[in-house]
Amino acid sequence: MEISHFADSGWSVLPPLLAVALAIITRRVLLSLGVGIVAGSLLLNQFSPFDSLHYMFNTVLRIFWVDGALNRDNINMLLFMLLLGGLISLMSVSGATRAFAEWAAKRAKTRRGAKGLTGIMVFAFFIDDFFHSLSVGAICRPVTDRFQISRAKLAYLLDSTAAPVCVLMPISSWGAYIIALVGGIMAAHGITDQSPISAFVEMIPMNLYAVFTLLMVLVVIAFQLDIGSMRWHEERALQGKLWDESKGRPIGLDMESPEDSNGGMIDMVLPIFTLTAATVYFMIDSGAAVLSAQGLPFSVLGSFENTNVGSSLVYGALCSLGVSIALALRLKLGAKNWIKAAPQGVMAMLPAINILLFAWAIGAVVRDVETGKYLASLANGNLPIEVLPAVVFVLSCAMAFATGTSWGTFGIMLPLAGDMAAASDISLMLPMLAAVLAGSVFGDHSSPISSTSILSATGAGCHHIDHVMTQLPYALAMAFGAALGYLAMGFMHSTLAGVCVSALWFILFSAYHLQKAKTRQALASA
Repeated sequence: MEISHFADSGWSVLPPLLAVALAIITRRVLLSLGVGIVAGSLLLNQFSPFDSLHYMFNTVLRIFWVDGALNRDNINMLLFMLLLGGLISLMSVSGATRAFAEWAAKRAKTRRGAKGLTGIMVFAFFIDDFFHSLSVGAICRPVTDRFQISRAKLAYLLDSTAAPVCVLMPISSWGAYIIALVGGIMAAHGITDQSPISAFVEMIPMNLYAVFTLLMVLVVIAFQLDIGSMRWHEERALQGKLWDESKGRPIGLDMESPEDSNGGMIDMVLPIFTLTAATVYFMIDSGAAVLSAQGLPFSVLGSFENTNVGSSLVYGALCSLGVSIALALRLKLGAKNWIKAAPQGVMAMLPAINILLFAWAIGAVVRDVETGKYLASLANGNLPIEVLPAVVFVLSCAMAFATGTSWGTFGIMLPLAGDMAAASDISLMLPMLAAVLAGSVFGDHSSPISSTSILSATGAGCHHIDHVMTQLPYALAMAFGAALGYLAMGFMHSTLAGVCVSALWFILFSAYHLQKAKTRQALASA
């Protein structure tokens, strides 16, 4: 079956645009993604119904089976989600989550303190964004619920410290992947006076979107900066209404623990520590095995570059579940309690899994209609050299938002940005590469079809579209500030100039909304 190509056509933007627009308008994510998949299938197959159905069947099949073998990456991610659901259910019925919430309540005596405690935890898990969103959500939800912090706010904290943290850390699955790509680009253009890892470190302050998104998280935690619909969700949470209005019931993985459950902090801390330590160990071990097979010396960074994230997450979850079961046995919890709760934990993950499957399917369709290539081609014009960092940032934002993948955007836009810099002004190489990273994180951070957005909403127990709509004002504001910074960086050839311009926008934006909040409070109390 031969499909049409749209790399040079604006029609390539139609499938993701339909999916995103319908998801925001209707709040029915699966329907919206389904419409995008059907639209893309019809485009690719010249509106032939039979060929389109055949294409859609093969697209769904490739989620589970590719090149004559199981698609282990996708299957491992689904297994990890199901195992984590079972783990959370066991910690809930044992009383571990209740004990953790009580412990946190004694130390974080205010909502600000609870958000601060949550912020410390969400900044600490930077090995992988999927691991971060699901695992940290399970830890933090009892704390934020106890202090009536909305699930939308928790989802924002999770998502805003997932990709933005991972993209700045050399020792992470993201950092290793980026360093490998940057190394190839530098070698291709004969840049030998700098190592790829030192180039990555030098790009950290140039990654304006990620840096200022993390600073915005600190401002939100410290000053209760609620913008747009986030304010409505926070007001509802203060009234004790932590549920999804569209379904009339709570969203999430929470289950009541039996009255006689006597689990303590150890029943949460030890399984979570095991999950983290075991996952990191298996990530390093799987990467080391690849290095050994290639006859290369062991290094931590090299291991992360070659690691198998999916299998490491599954093995880490199995180890954690084993520890949690052993702890539950000492409590004499009763097998029937967990046997009853475990399926509930697994079933609670199914809505997120369904959305993820549809997101993977439309991601495949978007790749086939070549949306990314079309958007990348828009940069091939006669543009002033000074605006190139801002241009590649905006294009990377659009590409990652439309495709829902930052890594796919890295793969397309980083080599393109490298070629553009080499052909125009080699001194702009690192700023342009950093602009691609920043734009890709914006798209991954804010797109309704992004896996990270889906899993952050799942980890927080928040409706997916509620999370997208409450996070988008913050993301757009930081993206606008980053674009201004990249313009300054391009015109002045100075990283400091770019940081200062973005910082000025950040201060003005934060001060304006904080002043609006004070005025609102004054009027309410008058």
